[in-house]
Amino acid sequence: MTVIGDRLPYTYSFIKNGVPEMIHLCSSRRNTVLSFIFLVLTISFLCPPAFSGEPNAITSSESAAGWISLFDGESPRGWRGYRQDNFPTKGWTVEDGWLRVVKAGGGGNIVTIDQFDDFILELEWKTGKGANSGIMYLTNENNGAPYESAPEYQILDSEDLTSSDNTSAGGLYGLYSPKNKKQNPTGEINHSRIVHCAGNVEHWLNGVRVLTAKIGSLDWNRRVANSKFDAWKDFGTVKKGHICLQDHNDSDLWYRSIKIREIPATERWRYSEKSELLFNGHNLEGWDAFLKGDATKDDVWSVKDGILICKGTPAGYIHTQKKYQDFVLELDWRWDPETKKAGNSGVLFRQVGEHMVWPRSIEAQLMSKNAGDFWCIEEFPMTTNPDRTNGRNTKKTEMAENPVGEWNHYEIHCIEGVVTLRVNGKVLNQATDCLQVAGPICLQSEGTPIQFKNIRIHMP
Repeated sequence: MTVIGDRLPYTYSFIKNGVPEMIHLCSSRRNTVLSFIFLVLTISFLCPPAFSGEPNAITSSESAAGWISLFDGESPRGWRGYRQDNFPTKGWTVEDGWLRVVKAGGGGNIVTIDQFDDFILELEWKTGKGANSGIMYLTNENNGAPYESAPEYQILDSEDLTSSDNTSAGGLYGLYSPKNKKQNPTGEINHSRIVHCAGNVEHWLNGVRVLTAKIGSLDWNRRVANSKFDAWKDFGTVKKGHICLQDHNDSDLWYRSIKIREIPATERWRYSEKSELLFNGHNLEGWDAFLKGDATKDDVWSVKDGILICKGTPAGYIHTQKKYQDFVLELDWRWDPETKKAGNSGVLFRQVGEHMVWPRSIEAQLMSKNAGDFWCIEEFPMTTNPDRTNGRNTKKTEMAENPVGEWNHYEIHCIEGVVTLRVNGKVLNQATDCLQVAGPICLQSEGTPIQFKNIRIHMP
């Protein structure tokens, strides 16, 4: 992509038939950059999991999503000894596509040359009998040992493969215990995943999330105060640091397919604690209604078995009592699974002005076969692709809905002046230069029974 001055002349805002569609932008640099960031987000969700190809390989789709390899299976390039200029000359070796820690080899700990802050790290490992090691992250080199600054994902061979001790495999060493883990026995391959984002930590083992923690939280600080880590002032304070592989010097251990992906700002909401359920599954607490005539909220909307049910008539909407400006909204919807009658509805947001059947707002369309369309209601300020815009309606790039009667998933990303619509994992539309104003979230009643569940909002 060519950069001219302080502007990007184009941004790839979504994928159509596997090819980025290009839109010419004349908006501010901020919105242009946000649009480009949303491309990265788009590609990342279209990509398969990191362990989809050959060992140590990065596929083209993974590369497009931002994954990079930390070990190519042929050399230790990108690594060096802890507090050393070079890779150890003993104790570590590359063999058969594995990075091997040699028992009693005396190589010491190794670290990545690069440093990382918010990331997803994935790798495979297998142990020799009685192996003990760890993967440390957010490591600095101000101390004699990496564990004086860095949290550790424990690697441990054990006869008890379900151990939940905080020093067992998958645990955050000495602080948090793994739960519901499924560790493979000595000599078999295990898959690990570590997520760190703005202090939020996740440890995964063989496809199961075994723990979460929040660095710097009251719970974290209490645990640290009651542990050996309390003696080291740097522990848990590093915001950006190296990945470290520990040499415990007591058994053979092997690593491969070491991959990392830095988490862009537009994805941090997924790991944020700033989220809330808008629908509690029991009643309409937190919602008010505007409906034609004398109808009340309870005349049109009801709850059954955790599902929010709308009769569809009369026209109007329910709306949150709270107002939201920047957010990611997730919800599931379907048309009546018994009648299988398709119809019309929509999600309105940044709604301003007086309540009316179609208030000034942006609508994320829910009409059957049209989910992912934009409607600009009452001339709400926004810019969309002119090639797909007819009047107030901007068409989606493709149809991504499930058959009538089945559940669908909507993601509405509304960050500053950029709004992106995602249906069932596919990015279908994007608007820029949107008026930045707080307003309620509205769900329309528009002629046909429709059902909702799992309505959650995240604040980035």
